Amino acid sequence: MKILVCVDLSESSEIIVDKTEELAKSLSAQVWLLHNAQPPPDHVEFTVDPVAAREALAKKFHAEHRQIQDYAERLRTAGIDATALLVHGKTVKAILQEASDVGADMIVVGSHGKGKMYQLLLGSVSKGVLQKSSLPVLVIPTHNRK
Repeated sequence: MKILVCVDLSESSEIIVDKTEELAKSLSAQVWLLHNAQPPPDHVEFTVDPVAAREALAKKFHAEHRQIQDYAERLRTAGIDATALLVHGKTVKAILQEASDVGADMIVVGSHGKGKMYQLLLGSVSKGVLQKSSLPVLVIPTHNRK
């Protein structure tokens, strides 16, 4: 089985990687860890110092690449065939494209459990993947609700 696991590198990624480890071991699955590294909106225009802005963005992408590589290494140490992927693009579209490219059998995403207003205004990656994917999608809750 091939599983594409989407992480945003927030604290919730730890929960997703932990659950992925359990799942991958029980299914003898290959894992692709995917992070979509998009520049924040305030980095789109380089008005002050374009060189400094590009260097800051490159440093951010390098740190994200290292973090996704660390997660993959952690899974490999646990005996799981894991590959780290760092991509750029519209998040839902990038996830679905990578799932197709690696021949994934399942997509794993996290749910932050943000409120209705947040989802109404900004949408939800997990919701978009659920609506547009032809593959099974496992949504892992990463919030503590009681």
